[in-house]
Amino acid sequence: MKALCWHGSGDVRIDTVPDPQIQDPRDIIVKITTSGICGSDLHLFDGFMPTMESGDILGHEPMGVVVEVGSAITNLRVGDRVVVPFTLSCGDCFFCKRTLFSCCDRSNPNAALAEKAMGHSPAGLLGYSHLLGGFAGGQAEYLRVPYADVGPLKIESDLPDERVIFLSDILPTGYMAAENAEIEAGDTVAVWGCGPVGQFAIQSAWLLGAGRVVAIDCVPERLAMAQKFGRAETIDFTKESVSDRLKEMTAGRGPDRCVDAVGCEAHATGSFDAVLDKAKSAVMLGTDRAHALREAILCCRKGGTVSVPGAYVGVPDKIPMGAFMNKGLTMRSGQTHMQRYMKPLLERIERGDIDPTFVITHRVALEDAPKMYETFRDKEDGCIKVIIQPGLAAA
Repeated sequence: MKALCWHGSGDVRIDTVPDPQIQDPRDIIVKITTSGICGSDLHLFDGFMPTMESGDILGHEPMGVVVEVGSAITNLRVGDRVVVPFTLSCGDCFFCKRTLFSCCDRSNPNAALAEKAMGHSPAGLLGYSHLLGGFAGGQAEYLRVPYADVGPLKIESDLPDERVIFLSDILPTGYMAAENAEIEAGDTVAVWGCGPVGQFAIQSAWLLGAGRVVAIDCVPERLAMAQKFGRAETIDFTKESVSDRLKEMTAGRGPDRCVDAVGCEAHATGSFDAVLDKAKSAVMLGTDRAHALREAILCCRKGGTVSVPGAYVGVPDKIPMGAFMNKGLTMRSGQTHMQRYMKPLLERIERGDIDPTFVITHRVALEDAPKMYETFRDKEDGCIKVIIQPGLAAA
């Protein structure tokens, strides 16, 4: 089969690789019909995620049609159409029983390696380094899905792929980010980063009762999308001070809830911490540029909540813990507990509460995906969200 493979920083290619095979009775094989390129994939593309190996298949936002099932699978059959979550979860460990699916104790075969880096191992993730399992991803023609009796969501309606594909990651991630923010009715919610996860965090903040949503970014297309589809007020951090503007908008108090939907490759203009982060990452003395997180902590009102769906990979420094502690803030984060959110959010899509398709700006064939990684990373051609359709004719 054809698959998009990582070969080093800035180097992804379409390779011909062996078709996936059933390896465990709980596996299924899915023929991919649509997959996405996620902002988190750019951390791999840019070389910031450790334990990547040449030839690793990328992609953790897949859906398609089941073409083979393991002997233990009773909930799915050949021909079923499924969305596959990026987290792999056993369904029966201490954490899965508490619906903390991204903390699964059993799904990462490289748990000992992850424990050395993090203290404990999170769940295995599709297409996201050997630290998190070394599982092949879904930017390919076919995908092996472990623990398929727990993860994949069967789509029984005729909703097109574009309406449901983001149940694989970014829609639940944006929703959990808003839920983690502990939004109360009428709250002012500030969202750093207007990429797809930020867009869905904005949408979800309204669903959870926000009274006001402020979107922070520097890319005109993203800010325009947040304003048009998210009904958000916007701040372009290249044109004004985020802190000063948020204080002005909230009579000096600061936003009640802050969401860092940026993660480890944050950009900023003129701030000393951002310049230092960029210099350190350029010579690989650091992997995380955490300006957005620092700014969210400093801007959040006293007693407020900082939610962090943005992906971090290492040990960012200069975090203002004095401000965090003295202001009495709460921080909540984590990879998304996908199986907790997928079905309820599918029901919201079916009811028309949310139409996720507004974030899609580019639809490409698998063969065109390597070029789109560059376009997405460099924010060219108005690129906000790319979906890959293996059956589409190449450009």
